[in-house]
Amino acid sequence: MSKTIILAVVNGKGDVSKTTTAVNLAAILSKKQEVLLVDSEHQKSATWWTRRDKEGIYFDLTVENNAKLLAQIYQISNYRLVVGTPPALRSEGLRAVILSADHLILSIPPTLMDLTTLIKSVHTMVVPFKTAHLVLLTKIDSRSVKETLEAKNTLLELKITPTCHTFIRQYKAHERAVLEGVLITEW
Repeated sequence: MSKTIILAVVNGKGDVSKTTTAVNLAAILSKKQEVLLVDSEHQKSATWWTRRDKEGIYFDLTVENNAKLLAQIYQISNYRLVVGTPPALRSEGLRAVILSADHLILSIPPTLMDLTTLIKSVHTMVVPFKTAHLVLLTKIDSRSVKETLEAKNTLLELKITPTCHTFIRQYKAHERAVLEGVLITEW
């Protein structure tokens, strides 16, 4: 089997759609390849959500927040892709995942507080380790697309790049999917 590819959805702040992004990304990718979703957050939100969906989950799930074990995640060979959802900025678990990851998705709503944390995350955890990354703007209110584009331009000016050309709007469907215990692809 080919090399495991580790794709980690990270940010140093909570409530930025890391879990929603990781779970739905795992669901979409699992339609074409074997996927293991690693829930490394202490709240175990991905585990709670996916264990409620008995029919729509086509990926495997494990819970792990031990930094030493997360540092060895690259040794998993049964899967083509591992999606991780690491915890807070200063955690050893997050550091271990970033060091092991092939690619990072930095999930972030375009608010000032969230952007400030993202900038700190990029400068302290991403750039020093030279891990390939992509910023994904999430929770976008369809009435504030102009502000979203301004946030994207601010990130470009600050050399916090690359940023996805698309962004994830905030829809009730995302909330309903979690509440009903199904993936967005099934809702």
